[in-house]
Amino acid sequence: MSTPTDASRSTYAAAGVDIAAGEEAVERIKPYAQRATRPEVLGGLGGFAGLFQLKLDRWTEPVLASSTDGVGTKIAVAQAMDVHDTVGIDLVAMVVDDLVVCGAEPLFLQDYIAIGKVVPEKVAALVKGIADGCKQAGAALLGGETAEHPGLMEPHAYDLSATGVGVVEAADILGPERVRPGDVVIGMGSSGLHSNGYSLARKVLLDDARLPLTGYVEEFGRTLGEELLEPTMIYAKHCLALVAETEIRTFAHVTGGGLAANLERVMPRGLTAVLERATWTPQPIFKMIAQRGKVGTAEMERTFNMGVGMVAVVAPDDAERALAVLTARHVPAWILGQVQRAEDPDCPRAELRGAHPRY
Repeated sequence: MSTPTDASRSTYAAAGVDIAAGEEAVERIKPYAQRATRPEVLGGLGGFAGLFQLKLDRWTEPVLASSTDGVGTKIAVAQAMDVHDTVGIDLVAMVVDDLVVCGAEPLFLQDYIAIGKVVPEKVAALVKGIADGCKQAGAALLGGETAEHPGLMEPHAYDLSATGVGVVEAADILGPERVRPGDVVIGMGSSGLHSNGYSLARKVLLDDARLPLTGYVEEFGRTLGEELLEPTMIYAKHCLALVAETEIRTFAHVTGGGLAANLERVMPRGLTAVLERATWTPQPIFKMIAQRGKVGTAEMERTFNMGVGMVAVVAPDDAERALAVLTARHVPAWILGQVQRAEDPDCPRAELRGAHPRY
């Protein structure tokens, strides 16, 4: 029986996994990860686990908060545009802005990139976006994993996810139990679609209307693809500034499900947040989707953020101060509504009234 030569043996590379490309990708991402750090990080990239030393002298009774999320089908737009350095920002936003809802300061993230074929430049662009997002949030990029999946994913395809950890003082955890009748609801403007509703947006605009991603849209002042890839706004530091300077009851991160459904998650039974649509106008992208797809208001509002990316519920005496803090930080913000006692304990805990102007 003949013995197989080296040339005829099965190899990992022949199966589609390029270890050398993976090693090159690691080298390319190191500078980005090193910039997204904090003093509590111990060691550098290359270990089996990321190390983070929690400074216990800062806290009386620290509670760790954790959140995991992804970017969703917005990635399909990034792949079609061959632009990969923005969806990492979206990934960070989806994680850290969930953490800050309970008042937690984001400490670090760890990412996971599943990719059909490792192209070092593409992986580096993805991690650059993640690192940029971490810097915006004040969090460290503590580590991650890039996994090549030949045969399971198309060579050009990839998906992103991340887990983040934050910390909050036990006595300062925000939530429904802090909300009171008369509290003021403040809306913070979104940067666009953020990272939710892209399956519907892509169907309406790309599949049905067949609009080109490279086509210039007058209402946007840029191409459709550029509008769809606008990164999700990261609110974490702005929210923490509000916590430090005003009496915040709770926050609501407006993601899948829309404004009312996400606000309901932080409202106690017996109270309802009455929100006025007349207080803001959604960006043109929302009107385009609604008109092109003949999408009704109810469907739009439970699919998209409609121009509101984060909500703060604040004590009434601090509402103006909260608006001043956000304005100083260049965050679009306005009074969205007020918390009232519910006429019926089983009624919705958040309700939108009226109509949007010019929408």
